[in-house]
Amino acid sequence: MSKRVIVFGGIAVVLLGLAGFGGWIFSLPSTIATADAPAVPQEETDAMLTALRYEGEGRPVIAVIGLNDATETNDYITTTGILRRADIAEVVMLATEEGPVQLYPALRVEPDATIAAFDAEYPEGADYVIVPAMSRDDDPAVIAWLQGQSRKGATIIGVCAGAKVVGAAGLLDGRRATTHWYYLGEMLRRNPTIDYVADRRMVADGNVVTTTGITAALPMMLALIEAIAGPEQAEVVATDLGTGNWDMRHASDAFQLTRPFATRVLANRMLFWNRDDWGIELEAGMDEVSLAMIADAWSRTYRSHAVTFAQAPSALPTANGVRILPDRVEDGWQEDRTASIYPDERPADALDQALETITEHYGEATTNVVAMQLEYPH
Repeated sequence: MSKRVIVFGGIAVVLLGLAGFGGWIFSLPSTIATADAPAVPQEETDAMLTALRYEGEGRPVIAVIGLNDATETNDYITTTGILRRADIAEVVMLATEEGPVQLYPALRVEPDATIAAFDAEYPEGADYVIVPAMSRDDDPAVIAWLQGQSRKGATIIGVCAGAKVVGAAGLLDGRRATTHWYYLGEMLRRNPTIDYVADRRMVADGNVVTTTGITAALPMMLALIEAIAGPEQAEVVATDLGTGNWDMRHASDAFQLTRPFATRVLANRMLFWNRDDWGIELEAGMDEVSLAMIADAWSRTYRSHAVTFAQAPSALPTANGVRILPDRVEDGWQEDRTASIYPDERPADALDQALETITEHYGEATTNVVAMQLEYPH
């Protein structure tokens, strides 16, 4: 076979691949119809609070489990930060093994304990377990631990694609549930007995609760605070976060894979030589919810990545005791590539500010890609 035949054969394969990819792109919807979040009946809200209510004595124990090599940033940090600022429970950040938890798409955290150490200290189990999205849905240690916690009576809360992890543990079989819009089809293929509930940011069935995408952590944790400590305490924390409500309303049809989303992701990925590292300086006492949301947002543009830096390699504690490890030891960062967490703003407002800055640098289409990944109705 001649070299010319081999070359043209290779080109043909590439062109056929591009044609197939182009066909897939054009098969996607070009726009998303305007979708309104329908009202939620009061009895459904009451049922959610009942499912989350704490019936024990003393302060409840809430465990947030993480996989050391890849756990979603907001799901792990934001949930912890919101619950700790409410000061209504013992909130413990766990890892499957010794060592730090590398979050994705950004940040690195020192957990409080391993799951083995937690089991030794709390042999009766947690009252609530928060399950973030993880790089592997079927990690044996995570699955076995979740099953054990459920048997001991814990309420299991799968945040975002953490619902897939809960499903892999067999805890969603035959139950009502939801998850991040992008992973819904995958979850239902793996667990066909799940009864998917649309237009709800959170869904409860028995002792298992699931949520939609990443920013659903805010209303979910506020609902949990209300169930444990009452609406007044939840209102205090909501005001501190800068969010007006934490109800279950959600417009599911507003979040789906579209042609503009796919083409923008593809275009940004193709600019592989033009990536920006945005530095975030770590400081003791900084707001962990703002940090997590902004680092997450900057790292989902497909053009940039958030990198934390500090003058020493040791972990720095946030306002609510989350210990963040710097990615780099630096005295400073390029001024026009330094990302603020807007310390004078409330976290929800800080996220909006970050999205505006992303628009200034990379355009509205990229900001829409970020908001869609965060499942954030901005």
